Amino acid sequence: MTVPRKPYQDVLRDLAGEHADLDAIVAGVDDDAWELATPAPEWSVRDQILHLAYFDARAREALVDPDGFDADVAAIQAGEGLEAWLAGHLAAAQSLTPGELLAWWRAERSSLLAALAATDPATRVPWYGPPMGAVSFASARLMETWAHGQDVADALGVTRLPTGRLRHIAHLGVRALPWSFTVHGLAVPDVDVRVELRSPDRDLWVWGPEDANDVVRGNALDFCLVVTQRRHRDDVRLEFYGPVAEQWITIAQAFAGPPGPGRTPGQFRDP
Repeated sequence: MTVPRKPYQDVLRDLAGEHADLDAIVAGVDDDAWELATPAPEWSVRDQILHLAYFDARAREALVDPDGFDADVAAIQAGEGLEAWLAGHLAAAQSLTPGELLAWWRAERSSLLAALAATDPATRVPWYGPPMGAVSFASARLMETWAHGQDVADALGVTRLPTGRLRHIAHLGVRALPWSFTVHGLAVPDVDVRVELRSPDRDLWVWGPEDANDVVRGNALDFCLVVTQRRHRDDVRLEFYGPVAEQWITIAQAFAGPPGPGRTPGQFRDP
């Protein structure tokens, strides 16, 4: 199958932009700010950047050595298990100073972008959940950068302006509907869900058939905050109609791996 290069190049450009925006936030804070608690329980600003650096490195490995990556995942699953391994991965670089950690993240994300640029967009890339096409894989790294960047921004009291890059995250969130049900041990609904989102530029982004009975409506930022589990659905202004749409928004996750704890209602409620 041939995949057009332009959409792929657009994702890579936007991934680099997401890296740069988060870098600008953390590069300007003092060392003490790196130890501030974020909304993710027991995760500091340091942990958020460490996580991104670590998985940017794993993503590069999946691209350049997929067989070796698959072998590593199989060994994890046969040993301590994926959830236990995920819980321990932050110990990988706890001894680094903030400056060293920032340099590591910069090096890993640069290597990842180079590996992505050399990858055929039609390639299927292994990961900790289902394998993904290269476009979705790059979008997933953008989503992770944005989501963990939101935790950092919340910890530092920074308000980020939403950009058109949210479309990649929203698209992943819609595409991940079946995974959201599967990872919770639920049957995947045989029902179409229509999603209508207002973009930061006031355009309308739409997925799903116009005559669907189950509908999610709102702005793109709120939808992305919910599907990345950075806000509880009660704390945003999304509208949802139909039983499948309502259940999905309760369990939605755009990321691979086990279900996350999400956020508690009222934690970030708008006035």
